[in-house]
Amino acid sequence: MKFDSLILDVDGTIWNTTAVVAEAWNCAIDNKYPQVPHVDAETLKGQFGKTMSVIADNLFSVLNQSEKNELMKECCVQEQKYLLANTKNITYDGVIDTIKLLSEQIPVFIVSNCQKGYIEVVIEKNKINSYITDFECYGNTLKNKDENIRLIVKRNNLKAPVYVGDTQGDYEACKKADVPFIWAAYGFGKPEDENYFAKIESFSELSSVLK
Repeated sequence: MKFDSLILDVDGTIWNTTAVVAEAWNCAIDNKYPQVPHVDAETLKGQFGKTMSVIADNLFSVLNQSEKNELMKECCVQEQKYLLANTKNITYDGVIDTIKLLSEQIPVFIVSNCQKGYIEVVIEKNKINSYITDFECYGNTLKNKDENIRLIVKRNNLKAPVYVGDTQGDYEACKKADVPFIWAAYGFGKPEDENYFAKIESFSELSSVLK
């Protein structure tokens, strides 16, 4: 195998939570600041991958900074409740089986720009705890994705990692962290150039790409 480890993004790579999260965030908006416009799944697709503070600036621009922070906290609370209660399958086809398969060959990690506690929900809902070696996120460190990738690499003494994500932000983070990037073309975004290691149209294609 070309790589000694696999690092995964979450939204637009492992699953698509945008419809559930939109409902949760609109509940938070109604609870806290009803003057803020509601969000929908398509709007969130354009925001996911950014840090929570950037998303708050983009979506809650009518509020001052402390109000944005308060609303985002409430959004995160409602989001976790809604995701844990969700009974629909929002994980992309082949993800769980492929993670299980690949984890028998190389360690699997998760790095995301999400809030604290979100990756734990991903792991719990998909029952993949025994297949994920370590994870890191913006909510834990308040660091950008490239820095969190480096943290995972250093903490786990990785020599040849590869990252799978779906957005330009993921691609840029990988370039800064000097980690090869695999574009999940089924996700939310698209890199601005094609200087990535590989492109996959479905998650299950990773098995052959990583051989």
